[in-house]
Amino acid sequence: MSKAMKTTDLTAARKTIVGIQFLFVAFGSTVLVPLLVGLDPATALFTAGIGTFIFHLVTRGKVPIFLGSSFAFIAPIISASKQWGMPGTLAGIAGVALVYFVMSALIKWQGKRLLERLFPPVVIGPVIICIGLSLAPAAVNMAQENWLLAFISLLTAIVVLILGRGLIKLVPVVCGIIAGYIAAWLMGLVDFSAMASASWFALPGSIAHFKLPQFSWEPFLFMIPVAIAPVIEHIGDVYVVGAVADKDFVKDPGLHRTMLGDGLACLAAALFGGPPVTTYSEVTGAMQITRITAPVVIRIAAATAIVFSVIGKLSALLQSIPSAVLGGIMLLLFGSIASVGIQNLMRSKVDLNQTRSIVIVSITLTLGIGGAVIPMGSFSLSGIGLSAVAGVILNLVLPQTKD
Repeated sequence: MSKAMKTTDLTAARKTIVGIQFLFVAFGSTVLVPLLVGLDPATALFTAGIGTFIFHLVTRGKVPIFLGSSFAFIAPIISASKQWGMPGTLAGIAGVALVYFVMSALIKWQGKRLLERLFPPVVIGPVIICIGLSLAPAAVNMAQENWLLAFISLLTAIVVLILGRGLIKLVPVVCGIIAGYIAAWLMGLVDFSAMASASWFALPGSIAHFKLPQFSWEPFLFMIPVAIAPVIEHIGDVYVVGAVADKDFVKDPGLHRTMLGDGLACLAAALFGGPPVTTYSEVTGAMQITRITAPVVIRIAAATAIVFSVIGKLSALLQSIPSAVLGGIMLLLFGSIASVGIQNLMRSKVDLNQTRSIVIVSITLTLGIGGAVIPMGSFSLSGIGLSAVAGVILNLVLPQTKD
């Protein structure tokens, strides 16, 4: 079997089928984020589709990457919405786009070496751990609304993850939610009234009632440090996708273009009222299994996401999922995010016997998980953002340990 199938080897029908299949792989995570932070899941599907098209336009249609809702911003969005409301939070998401733009310019100017200096594994690893563990209380609070439902959805996701084969193994979130939803329906805990009254065709809520985000500096500055981890994740995903497709996307079209495309997609998401988007490893895994890496297939997945976003009854169905069902999935997902940070430290062979590494990791974890806050007038730096900034500064100022 060849390393990857060529576009010319695929019929139009097969491209469509595989594209829809790829969306199915990304569907659960894409709609889960807005459900957890109080945004419209239909809008998230719409912005994922639009963002993916923007990314492909900037990268000249060469990179087979799908952009979906980013889990890294769940805790910051929840925190920001309590302080400045959702309109202000959406304006703050524009700060995420700014980080991508700056990184794109730095990569174009200095290459990847500067990013490696600013964000080595000893910084990024604990930041990712903080992202996962800081969400643990939210997962437990939602799950304890009905532990039986949470257990059913959690157990289903674990079984699919461990025993699943092929593409099924890539959709544990979807399988867990479906199992939990069916159980909730049998227990009479699902309210179908909203779905019954919803129309078949309806623009996503944020699109139908379009309003520009209410810009203010506080949420804008609040979101900027949080974007560090997704930026590094983006770089890693571009390398992985290149390995799967057997192409060097870092050189052509260039890492600066992929970064710019992701940033513009985040900006579009903020303008339309959706969560920030990021590169999806799940879809990369699906490409690795199917050996289909044609970018046109990813664009079909993006088009399908936009079509799904205007099905009113689908949006109502998603919003009828009981919180406990989502909580069960979150117990697995947020822990797995933390484990990615641990894997990052292990794979990069960060030496935790070195005092320097221990200091950086310890302070980053304590500030992030402890919820430390540093007030700066009307603005405050806190949580994951504060831990990321602290990690970067410590890495720059602490002397390198000599052999």
